[in-house]
Amino acid sequence: MAEQQSARVARWATVVVFATQALLFASWTAHIPLVKERLHLGDADLGMALFGAPIGSLIAMLATGWLLPHLGSRRMVQLCLAGYCATGWTVGLANSQLTLFAALVLWGAFQGSMDVSMNAQAVFVERRFGRPVMSGFQGTWSLGAFVGVAIGALAVSAGIPLLTQLVVLGLLVAVAAGFATTLMVPDPPHHEDGPTKAGLGVWLHPVVLLLGAVVLAGMLCEGAVADWSAVYLRGSLGAAPGLAALAYASYSAVMVVQRLAGDRLLARFAPRTILPILAAVSTVGMVAALVIGNPVIALAGFATLGLGLALVIPAAFTAAGRLPGIHAGSAVAAISAIGWIGFVAGPPLIGHIAEAVTLPVALGLLPLMTGVIALAVRLTRPFAPASA
Repeated sequence: MAEQQSARVARWATVVVFATQALLFASWTAHIPLVKERLHLGDADLGMALFGAPIGSLIAMLATGWLLPHLGSRRMVQLCLAGYCATGWTVGLANSQLTLFAALVLWGAFQGSMDVSMNAQAVFVERRFGRPVMSGFQGTWSLGAFVGVAIGALAVSAGIPLLTQLVVLGLLVAVAAGFATTLMVPDPPHHEDGPTKAGLGVWLHPVVLLLGAVVLAGMLCEGAVADWSAVYLRGSLGAAPGLAALAYASYSAVMVVQRLAGDRLLARFAPRTILPILAAVSTVGMVAALVIGNPVIALAGFATLGLGLALVIPAAFTAAGRLPGIHAGSAVAAISAIGWIGFVAGPPLIGHIAEAVTLPVALGLLPLMTGVIALAVRLTRPFAPASA
């Protein structure tokens, strides 16, 4: 009974950490046009500066995978949270492309390391809970990001400077999430799963590589939708600007709803059963969106993509958490880093293919990726029920 109570408390504590972590970073995005204008940056200069956050995140994920087995996920979340809240305000001080890039590398490093650490904690909470809860954590992260964007938009409308916003929100997040971390569960002893692999051994583990490849395919699609869905509706299909802007919104809304409902779905159906079905639906939906070429059908196609991808990362992290002989945090770090490569590389890859052929043909990479996900999940062992 005490074990279940502890798991429930840790679950809500982890929800708070997921939501506030997303809220703080997302809150600055509404200020990006003002930062671009204030620093007199062109599109290419701004794009290069914004690239600092994913670079910092990717580098930090590699180091975090090594630190987690030594410090534990709870301690790592606390350390990363402190750095995350303490460095965010540097973005508000940036006065050039170089300083903006450097500030985002620093902030992105703490964001990425915290992301891996809190997902490792989520794996251990789910293990204590005895049923799927990972999808709910991912859903609350998305909700936190939505609230953060709204706060940023309100701050811009009210004329509140970015520096002031980040300092105030950073303090609030530090207090709320900092208290929540004290309620997190300690990592289970390493000896429960036998000798623990670390470093390069984790990255070369065939199951980690497979899970990473599935996550990479999903995040490649996510990055491509974020950057190219509105462009496709507006440029290729001639949709009105307002309708085109709904493309990513439809994808995101369906993904949030699916993730919030995903725990019950994954408790009832094995990932090996339900994920291929959802991925097949998104494959058909995206093919229809690209072949028929109607804006409304395209919106529906991007919505089905959110439906098909929403549970991929939660299921992959859960599978990583039960690999024998590998610390869950190290596995999650490796999978996250591989996935980030897809998220970062997806948009420019689509752009280069579109330049060589056409954008609709280039976006054909998305249903190809969801088809690969369906086959990989269905035909391989990691997504089978734990009893298998």
